[in-house]
Amino acid sequence: MTEGTLLAGLDIGGSKVLAVAVDTSAADRRARVVESARLSTGLGPEGVVDTAARALTALAARVSGEGAALPRDLFRGVGIGIPGLVDAARGQITHAVNLGVGTGGLALAERLGRRLDLPVVVENDVNAAALGAASHLRLGQVDMAYLSIGTGMAAGIVLGGELRRGPHNAAGEIGHVPVDSNGPLCSCGQRGCLESVASGSAIAARWKPREGSELPAGQDLFAAAADGDEEARRIRDEVADYLAAAVRMLALTVDVDLIVLGGGVAEVGEPLRHAVAKALDRQATGSPFLRGLDLAARLTVVPRDQPVAAIGAALLAQSPPPVPAEATKVLDGVLKQDLPA
Repeated sequence: MTEGTLLAGLDIGGSKVLAVAVDTSAADRRARVVESARLSTGLGPEGVVDTAARALTALAARVSGEGAALPRDLFRGVGIGIPGLVDAARGQITHAVNLGVGTGGLALAERLGRRLDLPVVVENDVNAAALGAASHLRLGQVDMAYLSIGTGMAAGIVLGGELRRGPHNAAGEIGHVPVDSNGPLCSCGQRGCLESVASGSAIAARWKPREGSELPAGQDLFAAAADGDEEARRIRDEVADYLAAAVRMLALTVDVDLIVLGGGVAEVGEPLRHAVAKALDRQATGSPFLRGLDLAARLTVVPRDQPVAAIGAALLAQSPPPVPAEATKVLDGVLKQDLPA
């Protein structure tokens, strides 16, 4: 393999970093992971930059097989998927609380790129996962939403093969849409947000894994429900109802062809898809409009063995996001114009 033909993708989480080397040179252009490396995440701006650099160095050593190659010798670009509010056009992150990066922010693309002498692109982790899922499923121009059900909840939207970020980088933040005014307090300050009632952390707050179980709360909940536990079934069905509301929200706002369930809770696999599809059908019983949309048929689950966030991040390194200067200029002109009384 020729040097500099690979792309590197990093999925940076609050506890670990996964780095993958991706080859897209095959005739079908499908992304293929050729090597990977995992490290624990260092916190704070300095810790994040240092961890990313070390992960890429370790990845380069694995690819070269001799430990001597530098990342810049092997990779033609680096993409990073990371939680928080991401300004993809400038490669900056803020409000990544689990990483110790607050309102002061971190110019991650600039700092890491300068350190490694490589072009670096930074994207929200859910957006990166959406792109990785679309690539793995070979969706091409098919419109898709990726619903990430993990510690939190958010969606990544891919329209015509392109990510839809929104001018304020908030497209897909449906986890903070309230669905129950009497529900639990959400970390965003509202009550009854989707994230507070149907995310992995919401499930963990309601379901304690059975004695002896080593499964995460979500997986144990579905396993207990399958074993006939009535309380587990009740909680599972309530969570499925809320997830169905999230799916319906995505389908009715952007009318995507496919909704992919991903994130930690999606490790449950097909039983999760079945539960949400059943809830969608049940909710459509009294609505000819919803029945006609057949939302349950648009639902699938991300393959469990695919690190879609890291793959999607690597693919982003091929096409850095545009700076939305023209849109900002047009909007500024509209907002400043004199309107009739």
